[in-house]
Amino acid sequence: MTTTPYPLTLTTKHGARRGLLALATLLLGTASLAASAQDKDDELTLIVPPWPGVTVKSEIVAQILAPLGYDVERQEVSSTVGYNTLTTGDSDAFLAGWLPAQKDSYDAAMAAGAITDLGNNVTGARMGFAVPGYVYEAGIHSAADLAAHAEQFDETVYSIESGSTVSDMLNGAIDNDIYGLGDWDAMESSTPGMLSEVRAAQREQRWIAFYGWTPHWMVPEFDTHILADPESVFGPDNGASDVKTVVRTAYAEANPNLARFLDQLVFSSEEQSGFILDYSLKERDLDEVAHDWLAANPDRLAEFLADVTTRDGEDALAAVKASL
Repeated sequence: MTTTPYPLTLTTKHGARRGLLALATLLLGTASLAASAQDKDDELTLIVPPWPGVTVKSEIVAQILAPLGYDVERQEVSSTVGYNTLTTGDSDAFLAGWLPAQKDSYDAAMAAGAITDLGNNVTGARMGFAVPGYVYEAGIHSAADLAAHAEQFDETVYSIESGSTVSDMLNGAIDNDIYGLGDWDAMESSTPGMLSEVRAAQREQRWIAFYGWTPHWMVPEFDTHILADPESVFGPDNGASDVKTVVRTAYAEANPNLARFLDQLVFSSEEQSGFILDYSLKERDLDEVAHDWLAANPDRLAEFLADVTTRDGEDALAAVKASL
């Protein structure tokens, strides 16, 4: 994760008091410590498109920050609109800066000096050709393996909505006969429609190839494996994606304590896939999913809150644990 130039934390060595001057110096140092921890703002406005991953992450952030003395507001807008609100100052942070998918909006906001990139908040995010676990175990590990088993796959790759960036990538691979897919069909549907096909195939243990991504509930539900993509159909590095925490620059500068917390907020792809499964597929209440994840992951919570305080300078980790 990127290094952020936070103010140094002040510490005071408590030795023997030598008269009123030493006591005054100690009190002044304590006051300075409290002042250094206090942010300008007590509210954080998050951009929350209607995606389950960022919805749960934003609720986790809200449940952490409430006992620290901060309120979290949510703007339910698209990512494109969200970058505009970051630029105009109408929102403060975005926990789902997917790149390269959002590259144009991201680059425009960066060029304007409006946003600060705090790095990835998800490790291991990928997208590309995918198969269920039983197909992967049969030896299909790369997109280059697909054509040799064309009959078993019925020469079809299932994908999401026609006109989406990823479906355009898939159709480009077919048009250019990449991986020997020139005679294959791209079966485009809605995301739920595509995944219903995957579920039916899994039930029958039938071979199926589809567009997959992680984090998503499809990973634990279908034991989904994203295949190697040596020709970079879905982007370089086997379809690796960045999921960035993007913060309005002026907000990060005015709120170093909050910025430190947001910088340290990092989930694995497997962790996010798990709480997406609970919220989106199992349809558990959002607040319960976030609460239960925090309660079950005290070590991760401690990592998020390392050297972070409450807004008035108290122990942040103790405050959150008490609230749970």
